[in-house]
Amino acid sequence: MSSSSPEAVVAQLRWRYATKKFDSTRTIALETWAALEQALVLTPSSYGLQPWKFFVITKPEIKEILPAHSWGQKQPQDCSHMVVFAIKSQAGEADIDRYLARIAEVRGQTIAALAGFKKMMMGSLTSPTFLVDEWATRQVYIALGQFMAAAAMMGVDTCPMEGIDPVKYDEVLGIAELGYRTVVACPAGYRTTDDKQAAIPKVRFRTEDVIQHI
Repeated sequence: MSSSSPEAVVAQLRWRYATKKFDSTRTIALETWAALEQALVLTPSSYGLQPWKFFVITKPEIKEILPAHSWGQKQPQDCSHMVVFAIKSQAGEADIDRYLARIAEVRGQTIAALAGFKKMMMGSLTSPTFLVDEWATRQVYIALGQFMAAAAMMGVDTCPMEGIDPVKYDEVLGIAELGYRTVVACPAGYRTTDDKQAAIPKVRFRTEDVIQHI
């Protein structure tokens, strides 16, 4: 399978921006969305523990509620797919056991053979200096970045949104009762032709100011 050229990758990353106005009449094709879901599933995480769940909202009646809990921003309502990135509240031994069971299933190993790996993970998660929710929050931002980059490669617009009320999102979407809590959100879809933000040049520090070779 051929990979994208370096020029094409950079071009798409230059093309993407935090979309302010989504075209509510356009929907992401099923095949494209399936690939974006896999970008989320394939996100790397510390230990491989994946302390997250990604809630995808497409129902108009739910999407139209979200601007009220997003500082009036319309992207959650007008986008094609709204993704809410949530972390597992206080991940612990049960989550480790679930992950080990999946390793055994996929790789044909026994749970007993993974005892040392479990001990190492438990040592970290139960350490009094280890802030589990803070760790999980950092992990979920890796997923956000991977999702946005993958979307850009396929010509899909996104907008990372921290300007939301996580508690209200949890209530509206029933996330808390599932043992998760909202961290950040990202609408995805297609920009409108009159979104002036699309034409504004990106402002980034010069490469030599942020990249240092040692």
